[in-house]
Amino acid sequence: MTVESNLTNAQVYATQRNPFNYAKIEQINRDIATSWLTLDEITDQINNWDDESQDNYLTGLELAVRMAIEDYLGCSIFPVTYRVYYPYMFAGANAVYLDLPEVSMGYQGASPLTINSVQYYAGNSPVLTTVATTDYYYDNTGNRVVVKSLPQPLSQTIANPIVVTYTLNQNFIAQYPVVKQAGLLLFTHLYNNRANTTEAVLHEIPFGVAQLLRPYKPLVM
Repeated sequence: MTVESNLTNAQVYATQRNPFNYAKIEQINRDIATSWLTLDEITDQINNWDDESQDNYLTGLELAVRMAIEDYLGCSIFPVTYRVYYPYMFAGANAVYLDLPEVSMGYQGASPLTINSVQYYAGNSPVLTTVATTDYYYDNTGNRVVVKSLPQPLSQTIANPIVVTYTLNQNFIAQYPVVKQAGLLLFTHLYNNRANTTEAVLHEIPFGVAQLLRPYKPLVM
């Protein structure tokens, strides 16, 4: 077995595992059409009630604000789907632990995500095989997928032969008044500052967007 395989196995099986054992992540689906802040909330915020000529601009800017809030919090205001690739692991009859890189907080016991599929490349075949749903589960305590076993040999010609696709569910946090207020603050800033430069000296609002959202942003160790 190669040194690389031994290191990978240590990450997968050791008591103190590396919690980032994936090799590559792709965002494969994201809602970039549904509004989060309503037009009424926006026009109230910028005191623009009677002028409908900017409605297309306002709704487009609202989508940018919503995506910025999602990216800042790592939280899916609307569902987001990811595909994650994992390197070769000598599995056999042993369980395999696949850490997920993007996970929102759960709420009242609800799962923050849905596992769409767990797949693998076996031998030298370039065809993905899907693992039965009864052969894996999501471990909410560790933000990981636990696969009871994988057949051997996994492909050693495919760089990352294990593939997990999952969707972050719509998060309850999107309706928190403090989070929506942060969205409205950010919207106002982008609406009033449409260029990247200005002659005026800019100062961050003392109790602005970052301060409102910081308590809900996961701590990265």
